[in-house]
Parts: sequence; C-alpha cells; structure tokens
Amino acid sequence: LLTDLDEPPQTHIPLAGEYEALLAAAAPEFEFADFDENTRATTFYTTGTTGMPKGVYFSHRQLVLHTLGNLAAFGTPATQGRFHQEDVYMPLTPMFHVHAWGMPYVATSMGVKQVYPGKYAPAPILRLVAGEGVTFSHCVPTVMHMLMNHPSFNELDLSRWKLLIGGSALRKSMCQTAMARGIDIFTGYGMSETCPILTVAHVHRDDLGFGEEVDLRCTTGRPIPLVELRLVDEQMNEVAHDGEQVGELVVRTPWLTQGYLKDQRNSENLWRGGYLHTGDVANIDRDNYVTITDRIKDVIKTGGEWLSSLELEDAISLYPGVAEVAVIGRQDSKWGERPLALVVPKEGVEAPTPRQIIRHLSHFIEKGLLSKQAMLLKMQLVDTIDKTSVGKIDKKNLRLKYLP
Repeated sequence: LLTDLDEPPQTHIPLAGEYEALLAAAAPEFEFADFDENTRATTFYTTGTTGMPKGVYFSHRQLVLHTLGNLAAFGTPATQGRFHQEDVYMPLTPMFHVHAWGMPYVATSMGVKQVYPGKYAPAPILRLVAGEGVTFSHCVPTVMHMLMNHPSFNELDLSRWKLLIGGSALRKSMCQTAMARGIDIFTGYGMSETCPILTVAHVHRDDLGFGEEVDLRCTTGRPIPLVELRLVDEQMNEVAHDGEQVGELVVRTPWLTQGYLKDQRNSENLWRGGYLHTGDVANIDRDNYVTITDRIKDVIKTGGEWLSSLELEDAISLYPGVAEVAVIGRQDSKWGERPLALVVPKEGVEAPTPRQIIRHLSHFIEKGLLSKQAMLLKMQLVDTIDKTSVGKIDKKNLRLKYLP
C-alpha cells in the first residue's frame, strides 16, 4: 500500500512489511523467474472523469515496448525536451496512476539519478529541484499551478528544468510564465487505456517567435515511435490533416489495453473498428501536430455548433484576474446548451466580471480563434475547481454541483 502517512496504514489487507526494511534485509542479488512476456504485469482503474472508473491492464511486453518507444521519443531531440543519461529525474505524478506515465521505467533503463519527493507540497518540491539539480519532471497542470504560486518559484534558478505536462491541457498563460522563468515546458498526451504516452510536443524548429513557440508547446504534439494515430468521423472515415477539421482520435500501438476488466460491452465499444477510441475531439495539422479541442462528452453543443470547452478555458485563463477556470455546458431551451465558466479569481486583484470576460473573449472571436457562440457564455465565481485524485478537473462532479 502507498501512503503519505508516517505510520503504517490501517488496513485489513495482510502486509509483508515496510518497503525500505524489506529492501535492507534482502540479498543484493535476485534471480528473476523466467515467464511469458505476455503475462499481465499491472491492473488499475481509470480516474472516472467522464463515467464510472474502469479496470485496465497491461502485460510485461507492453511495458517494455512503451519504455522503448519513449526512449526513442525523448532521447532523439537535439536539446528541447530531451531526456538523457546526464539528467536528474523527479516524477511529480503518483506512482499508482498509469505507471507514473511510464517514465520511471525510462529513467531506470538509462541509469539516471532519480529523486522521489513524497508528499506534493510546493516548498520541498522546489527545494529538491534546486538542491538535487533536478532537470526532468512531469506533472499535471494543477501541480505546476501550485508550484508557480509559491514564493520560491520566482527566487530559484529553474533554467535547467524540463517539464512534461499532461492529464489536462497546458494553458498558454502557464506556458508563458514557465518559459519566462527558463523552464523547458511542453505537453504530452495519453490515457489510462494507453499505458499512457502517445504524443509529445517537441519543438523541432529554432526559427519560431515566442508566441509561435508557446502555441506549439501547448499542442498535443506528434505521435511517438510505434504509435499510429488516425483522425476519423463517426463512420470511421479519414478527416483531413489541415489543422482545422476535427474528428475523433483513434489509435493503434503495441501497448494499449486489450479492453476493460470484466466489462465486455465497454471493451467492444472501446475497440470498435479495430482501433482504440480515445473519446477526444482533435485536429491534426500538415506537420502532424495534434491539437485536442475537447472530450466528446465535454463539447458544448450550442446553436447547431460544437463549442470547445478547452479552447474557451484557454482563452479565459489569459485574462489577468483569472487563477483557474473550468467550462461546462448547461441546458438552454433556445440554444440547446450554453457554456458556463466557473472562475477562481486571483488573490490580491479585483475579481473579473462577466462583462469583462465577454469583452476579453470578443478579441479571440474577431481573430477567428473562437466561435461567435462563445458570446453566449455565462460566468460564475467559485472558490475552488473540483479535481480528481490525480489532479484533473473533475467535470462530472462540477456538473452535479453547479447544474440544475
């Protein structure tokens, strides 16, 4: 059992002992048994952000192939986002969640120094980054938001830190702030069902302006080696890779879950048409960069159009008085749905008003970055945004709390 407590957890499950004590008492050499590589290695449950949690499982072979794919993906860039043998690695995602994104296997295979922070508190994390010389980490935006709001964030030298963001969209405002501190921040994408990493937003050009580079780092990225991504419509027809037309992302790669544990109906739906259906709406540009615009279940269907909650959140987050934002759709007799923005205001500044946010969004509409349906937005100030156990925005719970 994993615990943040300093004493043994209270549980009915028989415990073999404390990990460090067992390790200290063990022999220095261990002969591993030989077994079929397709033997199941891990089983865990999805976070249930769009429904009930479902069991997924992976074999030893799949974990090895996922590790090899990521070694190729992170080891080949010239500089930006590169993970190499001289790095110092510190994960900032739970070890129980999708194998900590599989990156501890990558770090171990390279023999890099590894630092494990324990509790996710900003002060000790930032001390470890500076004191241990940490150069590569990964986390969800919630953790990064917590670190950025700590006084030490602006006092320490973070210029050697490479930070992979996943689990939720990387907001441009967060990317800009991190880059201004010298942090090499960029996006990765995957799911519990995919082991998880499928894409990484490495920057392959050095002739981009600051704004263009921010845009690229905030995309979902390009597929890593051994990943086949398709963009399809409801009939599984290919959607053009023009950076504008949207479809559902479907995927094939050797390390995907074969289905949901003891759930035949949802397993068949997950794998319909011979591809794993991500449930994510996206576009792909001519350079093969993917941009997820929303979850299919989170798209706001208003006035006959699909309005992306993620694009709305990204635009609203750039308003100076906004600390956090989540957008959900609420029923409307005229429009079908209207977007509702739940906004946490920044401390120490005047809270934004609905009129100010609408005026702010109008600039994005004028530039063609948002649909005019964004003007239908309603806004509500809240103290906090509900999160899942792994730091994702919990829209399922937000709908229960704020919708009639």
